[in-house]
This record gives sequence, structure tokens and C-alpha cells, in this order.
Amino acid sequence: MENPALIIMAAGMGSRFGGLKQMEPVDREGHSIIDFSMYDARRAGFRDLVFIIKREHEALFRERIGTRMERFFHVEYVYQELTDIPAGQAVACCRNVLHGPFAVINSDDFYGRTAFSTIYEFLRTNDDEHCYAMVGYRVRNTVTEFGSVARGVCEIEAGMLTGVTERTKIFKKGTDAEYTEDGEHFFPLA
Repeated sequence: MENPALIIMAAGMGSRFGGLKQMEPVDREGHSIIDFSMYDARRAGFRDLVFIIKREHEALFRERIGTRMERFFHVEYVYQELTDIPAGQAVACCRNVLHGPFAVINSDDFYGRTAFSTIYEFLRTNDDEHCYAMVGYRVRNTVTEFGSVARGVCEIEAGMLTGVTERTKIFKKGTDAEYTEDGEHFFPLA
């Protein structure tokens, strides 16, 4: 079995942010969120990375992130282009560079050390090609006091994932959360 690879989706522009937030420093030393993810991924055991980027951002991405990561990982770059998005899925752009199990993360989300070690261990030990896994979070731990967030809300039956619904306007509500589709009607999320 191939070593598990990590796909990092880094092609997004951050429309609400107004730029390439995956490259924006978040601490005094100039680290971006992706730096923290790569640190945790390396500690978990990942050695192979695939960055999904836009071709027009390649030079800047390599300068700020890629070249540094190439010292610690085997790095591949694939390009998210409208002419090559099979079945509408950005991850499918990686089909020519992946040869074994893989995990997928967004470049601008913080996952935490346990998420990487949990999924790496699953990928390393799972021998059923029809068995998949996802690291999930409680919504209350992913919302903020400062506006709405977008999240994939999981539907679970008998311990099995039966669906994921993207909710783009989730707000903190006490110790829980609520979402809206129209800005007027709100629905609770436990």
C-alpha cells in the first residue's frame, strides 16, 4: 500500500476575505494557517502533499508556501482549471498524481493535531477500498462571535454518515448554533 497522501485545496480566492487568505500571516512570525496544518500533518506521518492551486497563483504560492514545504514533504502541484474539473470536483484534478489512500483539507482552515493523526492512522491501516472516513467536529466548536460561517453539516444514522448538507450562513446561538437560508428564518443546529 502506498503511503497516505494529503491533498490541500488552495485554489480558492476567498471572496469575502478579498484575497488569498491561505497565504495570509496569522501570527507575529508570519506563519499562515497552512503552516500549522503542515506541521501537524508531518507530525502525524504524512510525507506526500498535493497542492491544488490556480496556475495564475503558482509563482506566488511556491514563493510563500511551496518551496518551504518541499524541504519536509514530497510535493506535487495540480491546477484547478475550468477545462479540467472532472464531474465538477476539484479533488479529481489529482487523479494523475495519486496512487493510494489520501485525505483532503482546505488550506485556510485549522484542523488541529488530533485530526491529522486520526485520519492518517485510518488511511494507514484501512485495507477496505470501499471504506471511507471523515474527521468531524461539533458545530459549536467551529462557530464564531463575529458573524456567520459556512460548514458541511453531517447527517448520521446508526453511526454512519448518510449525507452532508452545506450551510453557508451558520451563526453562534448560545452554546449551540443556528442557520438561515434567507436571512429571515433561522433553524437550530444542536
